[in-house]
Amino acid sequence: QVQLVESGGGLVQAGGSLRLSCAASGRTFSDYQVGWFRQAPGNKREFVAAVYRSGGSTLYADSVKGRFTISRDNAQNTVYLQMNSLKPEDTAVYYCAANAAGYSGPYEKFYDYWGKGTQVTVAS
Repeated sequence: QVQLVESGGGLVQAGGSLRLSCAASGRTFSDYQVGWFRQAPGNKREFVAAVYRSGGSTLYADSVKGRFTISRDNAQNTVYLQMNSLKPEDTAVYYCAANAAGYSGPYEKFYDYWGKGTQVTVAS
């Protein structure tokens, strides 16, 4: 199993930046694909970005493409989500999730482990 803890959320003005971190403990982190998801009040949880085990392959939701960058440091057991040009509609609780099944796509049902989330609020 792997345990995930998100950090780095906060309040930022529109156009600003934040970097979220997802720290993992437990089994060898490089065995896992990791994704970021978010959930705004009243909305369903949605996919944001994912990165393959090696970090060489990434996937983004259209809504964040060109503004967000997902990366990972397996030596530090951490995945990052750099968020630039933030918009009020990016306001949500952001979750990281992991799976060891080789899946690095957008469907949350394939992710087995989840963190508790970190709040991101973008003020207009």
